[in-house]
Amino acid sequence: MVLLISGVALWWAAHLFKRMAPERRAALGDKGKGLVAVLLILSVVLMVMGYQRAGGPVWWGPSPALVGINNLLVLLAFYLYAADGMKTRVTAWLHHPQLTAFSLWAVAHLLVNGDLPSFILFGGLLVWAQVEIVLLNRAGAWKRRTGPFPVRKEIMAAVGAVVVMLVVGLIHGWAGPWPFGG
Repeated sequence: MVLLISGVALWWAAHLFKRMAPERRAALGDKGKGLVAVLLILSVVLMVMGYQRAGGPVWWGPSPALVGINNLLVLLAFYLYAADGMKTRVTAWLHHPQLTAFSLWAVAHLLVNGDLPSFILFGGLLVWAQVEIVLLNRAGAWKRRTGPFPVRKEIMAAVGAVVVMLVVGLIHGWAGPWPFGG
């Protein structure tokens, strides 16, 4: 459990470094980007290793209904992430599409994983995303996007989300539990 908690804590620290200590982060210059990237990779390794080894109480598991809801939320998360990159219409009114997508992903995983390690991992990452949103909103970092919003980009974001969902689902099934039910 120590590895898992350490990984989540390191994820938080690496991401919040720029917001909590902007002068220190700026003083590092481009080297700071590399440092943050290394810390994030290390945090993911710690989270994966810690999650695989962690035990604890289980309150519920995946049911067909929860798996379906999980998959819809994850698909929506992939769409929001793609929509931000494609600068589609949804990004004109949604302040933080990527952090909202990340939050949906975490909630989806909490729905189908009712055990203590999942609460630490997915719950910890969900709280991190919400803290980031609050900090960004306080900093006034959001600027409304304006059109045009070509239909072509909307379609590309939707198709891209489905393709990524399938690829990630196949990798997820290869590396861990099959995410599509059945």
